[in-house]
Amino acid sequence: MSASSSASLTPAAKAALGLGALGVVFGDIGTSPLYTIRECLLTLPAAEHAVAVLGVLSLIFWSLILVVSVKYTLFVMRADNRGEGGIFALLALSRLDGGARVALNAGTFVVLIGAAMLCGEAVITPAITVLSAVEGIKIVWPGVDHLVVPLSCLILAGLFACQFRGTKFMGRIFGPVMLLWFVVLGCLGLWRVVETPIVLQALNPLRGLRLLISHPGQASVLLGSVVLAFTGVEALYADMGHFGRRAIVTAWYAVVLPGLVLNYFGQGAFFLSGRGSVENPFLAIAPEGPVRYGLLALSMVAAVIASQALISGAYSLIRQAIQLGYFPRLTVRHTNAEQQGQIYLPLVNTALAVGAIATVLEFKSSSALAAAYGIAVTGTMIVTTLTLFVVMRRAWQWPVWRAGLICGFFLVLDVIFFTANLHKFTDGGWLPIAIALAVLATMVTWKKGKQIIFAQVYSNEISEQELCLVAGSKRTTRVGGTGIFMAGNPQGTPLVLMHHVKANKVLHKTVVLLSVTAHEVPTVPNAERLEVREIGEGIWRAIAHYGYMESPDVASLVERIRDAGVPLKRDQATYYFNREMIITGGDTEMWEWQKHFYSFLSRNARQARDYYQLPPIQIIEIGLPIQL
Repeated sequence: MSASSSASLTPAAKAALGLGALGVVFGDIGTSPLYTIRECLLTLPAAEHAVAVLGVLSLIFWSLILVVSVKYTLFVMRADNRGEGGIFALLALSRLDGGARVALNAGTFVVLIGAAMLCGEAVITPAITVLSAVEGIKIVWPGVDHLVVPLSCLILAGLFACQFRGTKFMGRIFGPVMLLWFVVLGCLGLWRVVETPIVLQALNPLRGLRLLISHPGQASVLLGSVVLAFTGVEALYADMGHFGRRAIVTAWYAVVLPGLVLNYFGQGAFFLSGRGSVENPFLAIAPEGPVRYGLLALSMVAAVIASQALISGAYSLIRQAIQLGYFPRLTVRHTNAEQQGQIYLPLVNTALAVGAIATVLEFKSSSALAAAYGIAVTGTMIVTTLTLFVVMRRAWQWPVWRAGLICGFFLVLDVIFFTANLHKFTDGGWLPIAIALAVLATMVTWKKGKQIIFAQVYSNEISEQELCLVAGSKRTTRVGGTGIFMAGNPQGTPLVLMHHVKANKVLHKTVVLLSVTAHEVPTVPNAERLEVREIGEGIWRAIAHYGYMESPDVASLVERIRDAGVPLKRDQATYYFNREMIITGGDTEMWEWQKHFYSFLSRNARQARDYYQLPPIQIIEIGLPIQL
């Protein structure tokens, strides 16, 4: 949502957006109090917990301020591409990608690494948040440890089963719950802070620095646990198109940040009072009895909601990758007619569900999973900072010294947190990296394969003038009706047309060369959607323009082509497509495994006829053998 459209909303609509943002965007970072303090203290000697808690709180507080409040809300979220955020918005604004037909360069490859790491994070986030909440039953009802894993898997299965209802449905339900969640967090924390106000000394950043200096052996491990306080921060940027920057920033400063800080300090205050429990400091601050039972139930609901932020972000990220040519075509379903950015991808949902449940079954506890959490988060943050520097220079026209000073500071923070998490690799950190590598291999292989095929198919393409000569030749019989030939290149002649004429010696009286092009903007204005011009001999060229947050609908395009003056009837048109038949063993510049992998992806990608929402009875596919 653009700034202008957001500004025109009524106060009630703005409040609804802010409430929806609480339910979708802040779930992950909002449930960090469930486990962050515990994991930080477990890195230190047990005898020092009561003393070290002030330093831990200081590190958490200033990490939230510097990473979330300064880096993301003040700078990263300003880098919006017509209201949309996310790693591909940064790619578009940075202009690192020279275009769909340009070979992958180092800058684009780095951005793809960041996108792939987000996918790894999207698998782990649901697992750790749900596990950490469900583990609370061990304190309330001792002896039920064996139920934690199966109950977590059941909750995750239910969450992913509801995803088809869409972000609007989820936000409407989750928003009020998360508002209650943050209010409860803040109230419980404030109560304990008032009891032990000495905890406010943790606002001094020197407390955190002294803790790191006094524990050089544990400093790196401790910082790796501090990262848990701001996991999910990328969701603020990735989901910006769903709710708008203003709604997300307002929700952060008015509700989320106060609730989180008060709760963290409340947990610390309880430790200073001598009553804290390192086993579950979050539940310990609630009085025993009904209040604690209620907090446990609310935390389990909040944990389910926490998973939504990166699930929605993963849908948006994969759809953007599809539109920009970095990912095979998948089924994309729109879940809200009023917001085209709210979508559901069945295959991605299934993959995330299987991955999250398998992760729970493998690691079995949130502490074990915390060891896997952090590398992907901080790696993505580094990519965001590097790309933001390019955006500052190219899009914002900032001088080198200004962009370098700001991004240099952020990069130092990112690198410190990233290196602090490297020790987790053998303890489970390999999991998000393995997922990221699989996604990265898919994106790079698909993009490179498409570029090679495009070069092969269109290298000897005949011109429009030559096409008119073929169409007007006495050897070509013109028949009634309309033939719509899908053209990957908005210039020249599609190969499928030449194959059709060569094989059948006929051509429709009305021919439309239709190209659907994707641009590095989220949406294209309706007035700029379609270009139509006449070539001659009853042949027309139509070029449709879409943004990376839009899904093409060729059937509706044909209506607009007719309205532009082309003599056709939609129900009598025949659509012609190339059907790639990949043959490996050629001399193209791809590794042999990439050729076989691309062939596999091509066979299993959603067919263009389905992706473009066309009636199958009006489609003709012509085989196109291509050797890689």
